[in-house]
Amino acid sequence: MLKTVIVEDETLATKKLEALIKKYDPSIEILAKLPSIKEAVKWFNQNTAPDLIFMDIHLEDGLSFAIFEATSIQIPVIFTTAFDEYTINAFKVNSIDYLLKPINYEDLSRSLDKFHQLKRQFSSNAIDIKGLLDSLVPKENNYKSRFLVNEGNNMIMIDISDVACFFAEDKFAFMVTHKGKQYLVDITLDKLSQALDPKLFYRVNRQFILSAKSIGTMSKYGTNKLRVNLIPTSNKEVFVSMDKYTDFKSWLDS
Repeated sequence: MLKTVIVEDETLATKKLEALIKKYDPSIEILAKLPSIKEAVKWFNQNTAPDLIFMDIHLEDGLSFAIFEATSIQIPVIFTTAFDEYTINAFKVNSIDYLLKPINYEDLSRSLDKFHQLKRQFSSNAIDIKGLLDSLVPKENNYKSRFLVNEGNNMIMIDISDVACFFAEDKFAFMVTHKGKQYLVDITLDKLSQALDPKLFYRVNRQFILSAKSIGTMSKYGTNKLRVNLIPTSNKEVFVSMDKYTDFKSWLDS
């Protein structure tokens, strides 16, 4: 039986992750749900290590990487967060995967499949965690600085500083500039999330990636959403779920 621990400070996110884990395999035992660095360090120092950890990066008392400085965790970790700027640090501390919020079942299932494949491939005594992680870590961040797009019969270059947002529609991805021009881009939003500088762009949901300069006013919508009004104005409504609000706010404040 697979035993795991969830390190997450948002109650809704914890419940959703627990439900997805149980959907994948009801027999998975969740030994603890820990909301802070302090509680996580105490638990890991006082208990037998689980088989796998699900860990958010932004916790109520800091970045979860601090947990590894205060413990001797030597087991695989699947990180869960709304930011992708910490990918390299995540892989340096036993990460086997990295899930962006809001997490869906397909992504979680792939991560757990990956965990089981690695477990079958290597015995616990033979696995070289450092070597495995070093092979997965990107050597450097080469974020996209421009896009080549079609405009009528011509091809033009769009500098990344001129981009307001990206959105997906009918299986296609589009770019919108600060001047309100729209272009089809030959790349998915999933790949864009990895190709864009996370200090400049944020994926608020599965349909939209926004630049900080494109965000106008924001207001609560119902009990579990935040509505974002874009600059330039869009005829599409953009929402941020409340379980992603903390990370979104941190990104805006950074």
